Amino acid sequence: MKKVKKAIVAVAGSGTRLLPATKSMPKEMLPIVDKPAIQWVVEELVAGGIEDIILVTKWDKKPLEDHFDHSWALENELAKAGKKDKLAEIRKLSEMANFIYVRQKGPYGNGTPVLSAASLVDDEPFMYVWGDDLVKSKVSFTKQMIDEYNRTGHLMIGVQEVPRDQVNRYGIVSLKDKKTMQLDGIIEKPDIKSAPSRLADFGRMILNQDIINVLRKTKLGKGKELWIVDAIRDYIKAGGEFYAKKIEDGQWLTTGDPLNLLKANLEYAKDRKELRSFLKKYLQNLK
Repeated sequence: MKKVKKAIVAVAGSGTRLLPATKSMPKEMLPIVDKPAIQWVVEELVAGGIEDIILVTKWDKKPLEDHFDHSWALENELAKAGKKDKLAEIRKLSEMANFIYVRQKGPYGNGTPVLSAASLVDDEPFMYVWGDDLVKSKVSFTKQMIDEYNRTGHLMIGVQEVPRDQVNRYGIVSLKDKKTMQLDGIIEKPDIKSAPSRLADFGRMILNQDIINVLRKTKLGKGKELWIVDAIRDYIKAGGEFYAKKIEDGQWLTTGDPLNLLKANLEYAKDRKELRSFLKKYLQNLK
């Protein structure tokens, strides 16, 4: 069985819910404490054993590409100032993985990045990740998923339980077997009363060429977009097996709107010793 060593990361979204902050800055570059969101994602992937990271971009994502490139002027400045720790941190950004950039082509939708990068993951399993979804966990969730794949060979999607009154905001998985977490389908934003579970899917998946082949035949769905979950549903209907994977010792944090971006910042900030006590005191006194 081939190892999961590549990841496709979807970063071509416009981030309209975060305007005007995203007018000239990719939403994935907005800071979570002192790192852009995309860096947290990349660090998770690398900690899970991913070596090649394929970022599917569009014309206005150059700041993101520059972030993972060498910055010779900055590195020289840090070296002259004797800031060895910061210099090592900056150099590490461009060296922790092989970064490949592909421009997105095709219809709008979260299935399109997979097709845009399909030739680079030919006939091998890969992670598919959304660049504004974070998973804060003790052990990299990418590693958790890949370990599960190495043990079982299962294709899978990350899931997290959400409150019942919020199931109509997400794709909700329907389980064929609760013990093995095998799926029999995914329902996009179901009615609260008819939702098959409270398990919402999010931007962490292990896919392979079989899913790509189905995706190529998948028709445009809701909003005339190409949806990856539609391809997964078609794959299951044709007899393919697909599984859900819960996060162990962690949580999914989306950053695609102001409230969730703020919540993600608070979650990461509270782990910083130099920030935690101040943050706690500040929030207690907030009026």
